[in-house]
Amino acid sequence: MDHKQLTHFHCFQDDALGSSDATELAKRIRQGEVSAVEVTKAAIARSKQAQIALNGVATENYESALRHAQTVDPKQSPFAGVPTFIKDNLDVKDLPSGHGSEAVPLRPAKTTSPFVEQMLAQGYVCLGKSTLPEFGFNASTEYPNGDATRNPWNLDYSCGASSGGAAAMVAAGVVPIAHANDGGGSIRIPAACCGLIGLKPTRGRVVLNDSAKSVPVDIVSDGVVTRSVRDTAGFLSHAEQYFYNQKLPKVGLVQGPGDKRLRIGLVLDSINGHPTDDETRQTVEKTAKLLEKAGHNVELMTVPVADTFPNDFALYWGLLAFGLRLKGRNMLHPDFDKRKVTSLTKGLDRRTRKQLWRLPGAIWRLKRSWHDYAREMADYDAVLTPVLGHTTPKLGHLSPNVPFDTLFERLNAYSNFTPLANATGAPAISVPMGMTDNNLPISVQFMAKHGDERTLLELAYTLEAEHGFPRLG
Repeated sequence: MDHKQLTHFHCFQDDALGSSDATELAKRIRQGEVSAVEVTKAAIARSKQAQIALNGVATENYESALRHAQTVDPKQSPFAGVPTFIKDNLDVKDLPSGHGSEAVPLRPAKTTSPFVEQMLAQGYVCLGKSTLPEFGFNASTEYPNGDATRNPWNLDYSCGASSGGAAAMVAAGVVPIAHANDGGGSIRIPAACCGLIGLKPTRGRVVLNDSAKSVPVDIVSDGVVTRSVRDTAGFLSHAEQYFYNQKLPKVGLVQGPGDKRLRIGLVLDSINGHPTDDETRQTVEKTAKLLEKAGHNVELMTVPVADTFPNDFALYWGLLAFGLRLKGRNMLHPDFDKRKVTSLTKGLDRRTRKQLWRLPGAIWRLKRSWHDYAREMADYDAVLTPVLGHTTPKLGHLSPNVPFDTLFERLNAYSNFTPLANATGAPAISVPMGMTDNNLPISVQFMAKHGDERTLLELAYTLEAEHGFPRLG
């Protein structure tokens, strides 16, 4: 198979996986219709097929996955036997974590990351590690050397990032659910590009990884990308049974649209000065009309954050690159080679070094954004925005080989709606609501009050029932 001869790709077929989402697949395994081994073999076969076209697998774990599948007790855990991938920036014992970077030597991890333990406790079978761009800094899963991870809807286009491999493999039908994490949009952006449900939980909703304790502002949340709202809702409900943060209201199992009529704010343009393109704007406005038809009150509102936010977040983004280049040997690997990082990482590092004097104020304001957001949301149940400033770009537009100043500006014009939820710690969800002329999904974002994932899931169920979501296959 040569991806250059294809326009799109999926591997939905008449095998043990079929077209089932994770919820249905787990039920079929529990009822004995298919076995975990049969499902795992089918997923491995699909993964090998998809890898040629999509390049979404960083490290395969097929032999171990088959051994694990042979020991699965379908009644012991809610998603027993369902195949998945873990993103290649969290550790799985005995598998390497490459972080998408040539600067990080590959060696087997000695332990499994706390969130991965929380996720795998639901019974998933890990097929391996999914791809991401270097350290998750880019909004497209592309590399200076080697093939990009491609969008299964249109192979000439980006699959988003940083959880790009996860989104590509779920959209193409390799697995029904995959781990993703989000430090500036890295769950929601690839979900938007690939037509999936992507929920970034409230800060502290799931188990924190060790890295969360070592940064001034914890902007990263772990979660999943899925093809159905019920899979995301089921994942979150069972994650809550493993770990419950008593500072947050419980979510429970959300099973359908809510009864409450909501007041929803509408934001169409980013505060960083980049206008939203027409196709994206029209999709958001169409979604607003659907919500009004369902009885909700939708009204224009101002972005609930200070106008300094874009520059503050960009500086903090650069601080992470600065820290990795400075302490990569301690944080990632004793043989970490900072000379091998991409020009994007180098450029972010360089940009931050020139503005170090601004960091204390920026960090203070980012921490303060939690309170600013909570105050502005007091009169709203949710906010509707684009996920991205424009439709999905072709591969190459956000390549790390693009000169840094140009790439930095392009990223600011593209991924300009998602970072707010990371800094404030608010929950946010990406929902596919349209299609471009070149067969690519267009998605919208909802944000809610801290701890109110329930409202986001109920809204997603409403749109799934009223509008339906695009799907390959």
